[in-house]
This record gives sequence, C-alpha cells and structure tokens, in this order.
Amino acid sequence: MPYMKDKIRTPLDLGVALKALRRERKLKAVAIAGHSGRSRDVLNRLEKGQDVTVHSLFDILRAMGLCVRIESAGMPTLEEMQTRFAEDDHDDHSAA
Repeated sequence: MPYMKDKIRTPLDLGVALKALRRERKLKAVAIAGHSGRSRDVLNRLEKGQDVTVHSLFDILRAMGLCVRIESAGMPTLEEMQTRFAEDDHDDHSAA
C-alpha cells in the first residue's frame, strides 16, 4: 500500500487514499455508508476531497476500520513544493 506511506496533507490526498483503500478491500460505497450512518453522497464528497463534517469523517473512518494519527508534517518534498507553486501560479492567472 504505497499511498498509506505518503503523508496526507490535503483533503484531496485523504479522499484519494480512502477511495483506494476502499477499493483494495473490495468495500462497496453503500456498505460503508450504511455502517457509518452517513449517506453515499457524504462518502463520495469525502473521496473527492470536498467538505464534510469532522463527525462524518470519523464515522466513515470507523466504518472502514481506520483511525487518524497526528504527527509533525516535516519539510515538504521537492515535488510537493513544485505542485504548490504551480497551483499558486494557476490561481494568480485565474484571478487576473
């Protein structure tokens, strides 16, 4: 599971990792929604990196048998910096 070794720094990173884990474990979205007490729409939004409540996040993590671990972010990698600056450039050009 290489994606589990990667640091999750954004909501989209989290969504991509959760979706990959769900698929790897052959878990259906409807089953996770049912076990979490949340709708499929909430799970879909989470997997797309969109806003969900913290309570919804924890309910879905619990339903998937996962938890959160907090650790120091450390220094970003070169790739993360390049991506961040590219996003900033895109935002600057979009606002103009």
